[in-house]
Amino acid sequence: MRSMPWVAAVGAALVAVAVALGAVLVTGIQPAHAAVGLHISGTNIVEANGQKFTMRGVNHPHVWYTNQTNSFADIKALGANTVRVVLGSGKRWGPSNDVANVISLCRQNRLICVLEVHDTTGYGEEGAAASLDEAADYWISQKSALVGQESHVVINIGNEPIGNTNAAQWTSATTAAIQKMRSNGFEHLLMIDAPNWGQDWQYVMRDNAQTILNADTKRNTVLSIHMYAVFNTAASITDYLNRFQANGWPLVIGEFGWRFGANEVDHETLLSEAVSRGLGYLGWSWSGNTDPILDMATAFDPGRLTTWGQRIFNGANGIKATAREATIYGGATPTVTSTVTPTSTPPPTGACRVAYTMNTWNTGFTGNVTITNTGSSTVNGWRLVFTLPSGQTITNGWGASYSPASAQVTATNAAWNGTLAPGGSTTIGFQATHTGNTTEPASYTLNGAACQVA
Repeated sequence: MRSMPWVAAVGAALVAVAVALGAVLVTGIQPAHAAVGLHISGTNIVEANGQKFTMRGVNHPHVWYTNQTNSFADIKALGANTVRVVLGSGKRWGPSNDVANVISLCRQNRLICVLEVHDTTGYGEEGAAASLDEAADYWISQKSALVGQESHVVINIGNEPIGNTNAAQWTSATTAAIQKMRSNGFEHLLMIDAPNWGQDWQYVMRDNAQTILNADTKRNTVLSIHMYAVFNTAASITDYLNRFQANGWPLVIGEFGWRFGANEVDHETLLSEAVSRGLGYLGWSWSGNTDPILDMATAFDPGRLTTWGQRIFNGANGIKATAREATIYGGATPTVTSTVTPTSTPPPTGACRVAYTMNTWNTGFTGNVTITNTGSSTVNGWRLVFTLPSGQTITNGWGASYSPASAQVTATNAAWNGTLAPGGSTTIGFQATHTGNTTEPASYTLNGAACQVA
């Protein structure tokens, strides 16, 4: 959650069997392939049938908006395969005694449910926070709703469970919580958040990851990093991910935001790295933030996606382009989109419409451009040309490639959005700087044809 400080392993008799099976076993531990439901295989999350499952989804602040149950359907309709649901243990929020209903909503909408206790946020620094031991007690109290749901539910024991005060306590506290869950019969895939309000800037999780993974008698734990301002450069993101990849540790990006100002997370690198490495990601958050700039949908309305919402759902490496539904719901392997730019089919003059919106601040702005094919023929490959007013320069973009960065700009489709059926549309966008001039482009052409400006 963004409201954080920014500072921010059978006995000897089984060895021959283990070798014959090609399994990596540890004393007294069940092999990973025998796990129930969603489980870890190597660095991957896989389903009971062995099919890899890569999380693509968002966080939904359910505990504070329990009436927003339509959000599950809305999030699914936008292409997500997972939703991380905020719950409360009763220490600070809740208690969330509607776990069975939440799981039902996830299953009805063909979503994998990551359930998390938010009360642990910043423990040790936040005086009101619950401990991981208290979070484990909450899960035990909800066990009847959770048992049997191992193919549909991941238990994220506690959100950002240690702050910046004595972050080293995270290792023993996390070990104890995992062991308490297993000793109480939970076989679910467990997700473990990093300390330092989830951002691990002191590298406690990174440096103790193997200890945590070894603590799980089921070998069914995935680690989760939350990426906000600590991860504001490509180097910081790739270095952290490289460490986990090199050591073969399973990891997901359980929360992240976007670069809406200086020193904020480099979300474009994060998304591209997650996709290239096959890592799951869950953006923060659907709607209802006290810091509304991180809302993806204004007032929980999927028809009013913000710049952040457009980026994560519809952008390059976003949810719509990269998500695959879990096979437990019948999902199939997605068709690979050709990276060859299709031959352009220009629409007739006037057979396109462009709607442009801006969100400005001091010396910068974001521009969202919705392109609609108003003609009767399908457009296969497009180039949108427009002129940025004096003083405006694009610094990064999504949904298209932009060249040059200023003056007359050509936006060329990405591999996933190059086809526009009659009546079809796509939204692209960019972030830019300005020197005081925040006027909008006056005109647009699509493959050489002038477009109507909405």
